[in-house]
Amino acid sequence: MDQTTEKKPIARGVYILPNLLTTASLFCGFLGIKYATAGQFESCALAILVSCLFDGLDGKVARLTGTCSEFGVEFDSLADLVAFGVTPAIMTYQWHLYHFGRLGFMASFLIVACGALRLARFNVQAKNPNKKFFVGLPIPAAASTMATLVLFTPLLPSGFAETVLPITCLVMAYALSFLMVSRVRYASFKEYGFIKAHPFSMMVTAILLFALVASQPRLLGFLFFVGYVLSGPIYTFLILPRRAVLPRETSPGPTNSPDATGSPEPPKAP
Repeated sequence: MDQTTEKKPIARGVYILPNLLTTASLFCGFLGIKYATAGQFESCALAILVSCLFDGLDGKVARLTGTCSEFGVEFDSLADLVAFGVTPAIMTYQWHLYHFGRLGFMASFLIVACGALRLARFNVQAKNPNKKFFVGLPIPAAASTMATLVLFTPLLPSGFAETVLPITCLVMAYALSFLMVSRVRYASFKEYGFIKAHPFSMMVTAILLFALVASQPRLLGFLFFVGYVLSGPIYTFLILPRRAVLPRETSPGPTNSPDATGSPEPPKAP
């Protein structure tokens, strides 16, 4: 009697679930384009954030149900390009970048182009993934940063928003585009070792963070994404080089090393 157990085939409905979530993300991105062209920028920003939520769910559902596929990866990348590349580009151009003419038009185009390059590089590197870090700013984080900037704007003084905000939007568009195609490392939050080691503490921390963000979502949401954007250069250019130099500085100098038996070598006669 054959003792090997055959794996039961996964139902087709299970494969459809992650792709439905990806389709929902794509729909929210397309809906955001409609809002952006109509001048409803806050609604467009909310559509981008909801699309980001669906984008995070589809991958997790696919991994939990064991339904990851090459089709799902490619479909997810195409949906991300629309929801987090095309939609933020149209939103920022219609919002403030059109004031700068060709410079603003190229800034909005760079969001799409660099987002496409970032997704293509991610798909190529997916064969040898690094679970701890992303190489380059993830395109959902770049789009969410611009979206939360739109939602944060009503908290600014009217004079400041009219004078400083357009140039801030232009600088952020170029900076986020560059960070997407850079070699800067960003935390992926895919390692759950610390969470498993301290489950109760992490649960309490998550509840406190949720309550804090819910109290001032426009302000703290924007600060959260700006902090994540800045964390990459800080880790790559400040913390990572120090970690590489630290072992060299703490390594002991040449001493009388013990031999194979564990006893130190006798001093040589003059």
